[in-house]
Amino acid sequence: MSKLAAIIPAFNEARTVRDVVERTLREVPWLIVVDDGSTDGTSRMLEGLAVTLLRNERNSGKSASLARGMDHALGEGAEAVVTLDGDGQHRPEDIPRLLAAHRNDPQALVIGSRLRDGANIPLGRYLANRFANFWIAWAAGQPIADSQSGFRVYPAAQLRDCAPRPEPAPGFVFESEILIEAGRRGARLIDVPVAAIYPERARRSHFRPVLDILRITRMVAWKLLSRGLYLPGLVRSLQRPARDDVGEEAGERGEVR
Repeated sequence: MSKLAAIIPAFNEARTVRDVVERTLREVPWLIVVDDGSTDGTSRMLEGLAVTLLRNERNSGKSASLARGMDHALGEGAEAVVTLDGDGQHRPEDIPRLLAAHRNDPQALVIGSRLRDGANIPLGRYLANRFANFWIAWAAGQPIADSQSGFRVYPAAQLRDCAPRPEPAPGFVFESEILIEAGRRGARLIDVPVAAIYPERARRSHFRPVLDILRITRMVAWKLLSRGLYLPGLVRSLQRPARDDVGEEAGERGEVR
């Protein structure tokens, strides 16, 4: 397995972050947590844990935190990066599934897809995600099962070549735009099914279905207009998302290290 770093952006995650971090460390020994100006003692919850802790002086948004963590990981020689949230929505125990898919295709961008478990997703978020999927997949020229999942594996080469500059306002455009840029450059976008989890003790989601989807749609519209609507991408996006069943089975057996 290539030199791997895990990144968890965290903003006011004191109730859940320690549990998520401890479980992630069992899967990925090198873990970077970016505390995005938390005011609830998030950083204190990590005392005594073997993590690299980066702190933003003020809340800068998930995109900026991810970008900072990625820059740090690449600067320290990471060849791939796993990202997951600190609120408990992603099971660290599913990391081996994503890593198995990464091992099968080291240049692909791997996405942990929750929408196959749609019955457990709040209806408003499910519909917003499906709406975003259509437009982002069109602009990327590939089908995408869950464009809003932050549970991913990024090859270092994709981050160097495709990562956009994070938007100045808090939001989720960065994670959508990187899918488009990776797809445009020919990288496969692989879907690995994972559970949809909404812990009772987690804080309220920072994702705002209306505002964030509007920002994402604006970015996608510009991408499409700049390519004359990119109709070949629309055709390709309507195919079935790429899945790595062999990688998934290997992950379930723990054959990833």
